[in-house]
Amino acid sequence: MNFTDFDFHSRIKGGIQAAGYTHPTPIQERALGPALQGRDIMGLAQTGTGKTAAFVLPMLQRLIQGPGRGVRALIVAPTRELAEQTHQAINILGRRTGLRSVTIYGGVSIHRQAQDLKRGADIVVACPGRLLDHLGRNAIDLAGVAVLVIDEADQMLDMGFLPDIRRILGHLPRRRQSLLFSATMPGEIRKLAGDLLTDPVTVQIGIAKPVETVQHALFPVAAHLKTPLLLKLLPRTNAGSVLVFTRTKHRAKRLGEQLARAGYRSASLQGNLSQNRRQAALDGFRDGTFQILVATDIAARGIDVAKVSHVINYDVPATTDAYIHRIGRTGRAYRSGDAFTLVTAEDDAMVRAIDRVLGHRVERRTLADFDYRVSPPRRDTEFTRPRRPSIMARPAKAARQFHGSRRAFQ
Repeated sequence: MNFTDFDFHSRIKGGIQAAGYTHPTPIQERALGPALQGRDIMGLAQTGTGKTAAFVLPMLQRLIQGPGRGVRALIVAPTRELAEQTHQAINILGRRTGLRSVTIYGGVSIHRQAQDLKRGADIVVACPGRLLDHLGRNAIDLAGVAVLVIDEADQMLDMGFLPDIRRILGHLPRRRQSLLFSATMPGEIRKLAGDLLTDPVTVQIGIAKPVETVQHALFPVAAHLKTPLLLKLLPRTNAGSVLVFTRTKHRAKRLGEQLARAGYRSASLQGNLSQNRRQAALDGFRDGTFQILVATDIAARGIDVAKVSHVINYDVPATTDAYIHRIGRTGRAYRSGDAFTLVTAEDDAMVRAIDRVLGHRVERRTLADFDYRVSPPRRDTEFTRPRRPSIMARPAKAARQFHGSRRAFQ
């Protein structure tokens, strides 16, 4: 099957050709037909399976064929990065349709977004919190929405967005086409799907286990030797673009700095960054400016970089679902990839769970020339936050100025 088998509008066909699409991915092949017929869709698929085009193309087809004014399609995404990627996909596939897409998310000017909405938008791609802000300001009207997409629903659940999603639903017309996509189906997402979808077509693609193009390996190591082992491991891998996952924002920042000091072109992606700096890090990783991107789970969710050669779990994820999502960033579009995980003795339970979800015992590896016997420091300062100096520790001049200013206010 190829895209010419679907009866797309000629202007959409032009966008498909411009994007270089020829043959649909499995989820596109199974979802496009029912979606083009106006059916509700329950899509179960990992990131990287082509699901964005599976809902963007039918959405464009419906909007270009049907009359209407104002916002007629709404896509709700959990992160700014995923919202931007979806917006870019709309602009590429819909470049000849004349339809206008606007993104709405936090971290940037709400007034500029309100101006963009005032100029007119057919499609809005939004994160839940900022969308509710605009609704509260009456800056957006969703009464004309004909198509709703909830993307990465299980990540919405992880981030606590489900109450926001239900509030947003109260602003939408009851008669609409709804599509919900999720990599996993916990009970709360199943309940949301039951409330949201009407007689849906279920499309399930490859969510039982990670993609088969990824090779997995575990590297047992003491916690205080993780960074030295990583620095020893990187030069001996035929690595292209490397995505490194940490458990916390602070650790992502510090590890990115340590890799940069070691001579690597590295950046970090974590929630404390401004939107401009987050976008710069992601764009730099995409275009090769940065070879290594260190990220947290939430910041990296939805990252669509086709040529990630290695995913390295600096910290073991909390769940097997998180493991699948992480390593799904490599081995995409039928390319091969490697997933390395640094594990400590405290990670034994999760290591056994990873073995179970993969269906075999993952290979354990060691480096012959690495000294695993180095004792931990008396006080681990690698990732501790620097202490702010107390007044008593400041230079005498600064202390005198402080006390003088106190007297001035007495």
